[in-house]
Amino acid sequence: MVFGLAIGLSVALAIYVNDRPQLAQKVAQVPQPASMRAASETAVDNNGEVAAEDETEPRFAFYDMLPKFEVVIPEQEPDVSADIEPKAIEQPGTYVLQAGSFSAYNDADRRRAQLALHGIESRIQRVSIDDKTYHRVRIGPTRDLEKLNLLRSRLRAASIDVLRIRLGD
Repeated sequence: MVFGLAIGLSVALAIYVNDRPQLAQKVAQVPQPASMRAASETAVDNNGEVAAEDETEPRFAFYDMLPKFEVVIPEQEPDVSADIEPKAIEQPGTYVLQAGSFSAYNDADRRRAQLALHGIESRIQRVSIDDKTYHRVRIGPTRDLEKLNLLRSRLRAASIDVLRIRLGD
């Protein structure tokens, strides 16, 4: 039995020793990531001279594409202000009143129902900002300043705070 074990171990050792150089070649053939290839772009010849590797096509094309894109930033942000003054709006333009911004849809729907009880038509706008979802209750848009001032006075009488957003002319 010991003799059979010795023969089996010697055969396993012979196979391990013969296959070991092939494993080293396989490890050497593993492709190198582009970030590590950039560090070893140059190779040294037998004479000690530095030789550059062949130029290859870049792996990603967005490095060339991004500088060509132009981002247009609007010159003027919408005029947003809290509507706490009872003074009438006289500056013409398109206005939206925001009656609240809620993280839960049920809260926004409750505010919308509250506005409907006062005879004010509104809508809920869903917005995602920084991976968070908000539900805005908005009234409008309207260009009629008389109607806008009437809405504001009704909201003030109902103790509902709103933001007045001027979208433009």
